Amino acid sequence: MRKYEEADTYDIVVLGSGAAGLCAALSAARCGARVGVFEKGELLGGTTCLSSAVAWLPNNRYASEAGIADSREQALAYLESLSHGMILPELAEAFVDTVPELLDWLDTTPLKMRLVPGYPDYHPERSGGLPSGGRSLEPELFGFIDLGRWEDKLVGVPRRMTVGETPIGGGTGHLEHEVLEERERDRVEGLGRGMVAALLQGCLDEGVAVHTEHRGVRLLQDESGRVNGVRFETETGSRDVNARGGVVLATGGFEWDSALRRDFLRGPIEHPATVPTSTGDGLRMAMRVGAQLGNMREAWWAPVAVIPGREANGVQAVQLVHRERTAPHSIMVNRLGRRFTNEATNYNALGGAFHQLDAHEFAYLNQPCWLIFDADHLEKYGAFGAAPGTDAPEWVVRADTAADLAQRIDVPADALEATLDKWNADVARGRDSEFLRGESIYDGFVGDKSEYPGVGSTLGTVARAPFYAVRIHSSTLGTKGGPRTDGDGAVLDVDDRVIEGLFAAGNVMAAPTGMVYGGAGGTLGPALVFGYRAGRAAARGADRTLGSSSGSVDALGEPASA
Repeated sequence: MRKYEEADTYDIVVLGSGAAGLCAALSAARCGARVGVFEKGELLGGTTCLSSAVAWLPNNRYASEAGIADSREQALAYLESLSHGMILPELAEAFVDTVPELLDWLDTTPLKMRLVPGYPDYHPERSGGLPSGGRSLEPELFGFIDLGRWEDKLVGVPRRMTVGETPIGGGTGHLEHEVLEERERDRVEGLGRGMVAALLQGCLDEGVAVHTEHRGVRLLQDESGRVNGVRFETETGSRDVNARGGVVLATGGFEWDSALRRDFLRGPIEHPATVPTSTGDGLRMAMRVGAQLGNMREAWWAPVAVIPGREANGVQAVQLVHRERTAPHSIMVNRLGRRFTNEATNYNALGGAFHQLDAHEFAYLNQPCWLIFDADHLEKYGAFGAAPGTDAPEWVVRADTAADLAQRIDVPADALEATLDKWNADVARGRDSEFLRGESIYDGFVGDKSEYPGVGSTLGTVARAPFYAVRIHSSTLGTKGGPRTDGDGAVLDVDDRVIEGLFAAGNVMAAPTGMVYGGAGGTLGPALVFGYRAGRAAARGADRTLGSSSGSVDALGEPASA
């Protein structure tokens, strides 16, 4: 095992330790490069650790082995049908075409993937969409036992199940005592931490040096302008690290930087559901060296609820609101007490509804937003951590009548009662006449599985007291704008020329899928693909530049320390 723990010179320097960064590091190391991974936080894994680790990877062999028909042409047609002109064809092709190669390569690493059965694309009725699933994969369970000192250095808390065992995948979210006991004994995990641990194990096996509490602040360049290092801020001061082959940015998005959110995003974001280290460091470094930017208005939009009195990763804890708004006996209303969208649509598309501007009042029409549900919903499905048939959490707003509930959440009572009457009448007829909830095969996937597929998986009256309300916030799983790249993740400047030695992957790059969230894992699929491609391309660059001894300057032209 090669080991380069405290070196100040590497062939490749990777910034960030989520799926994109670790995949890039492992890819470069497998090509023979000497690699250093530098993480801003004190823990590894970033937002990947908080995720389900599902990766949307079309035209994969697991689908083929399961008898599901998919193809390159179908996948590209699907992306194009949703593009709105924002997807660059060359990046879509690089993404789709690399999937088979990536999965073959992952089979040689500790990270093993498998199909999430039946998970439909998020817009399955569009051209090339797959209503019965086949493009969403998840990691196999992975044991942390060989991670040594890194075992307890991952973001989040242990989650010892697969997606299929969670409510999102049709499970209960609870493991049999014997199964849980066995997985705890073997230190086995799935989901995001399982994916990160597997990639980290691969990196450690290849001798990749891993550093925490290193915040990248400036890229270093040689006299020709080639990026060949990074200046870091650490607890002990500034540190310059040379990268003879190049630097891979995988620092995540900019959702935790209020100024960048204000200046770039198309709509408001509150309470990001990501790690608070995602403050746009990679974006700012790329801008300083003249990177071209793309897709800056977009994020991986998601609705969340705030969990009072709880913190996660040092900030206010939030919960992604998915099953509660999909299962029957619930609706969402705006500040006027009216429904405004298909509540069961995918969370990314829901962002558009939250960003609707009222031209007369010049205010966001659908904020604040409230999820309304009744006793039937709570009894059958539970909500916000409460098991079915138990009481709702104390912080959930409760009232014995719809009018009283309206008063408590400050919406017009007559409007809310009229909304419920219309909804209940539509449910009785078996069709949502306003927003067609339940008409897409996707809508009910995380709803009532006993009624799936069919509108009964998501349609249900909201009529039985008591009534409940929870405020829903427009949030994100990460931003998706950043430096434009070519198909290998090489960053382009404002004149479409490659900035030699600089690569990007994951949420820091201009997302190759534009505004589209193709299906479950729409963030991590491209992150893995372009992490793999960027690491490989950076290693090729290292081969070309090994032995070069030109001096370094930082991105502002100042001499870099040795």
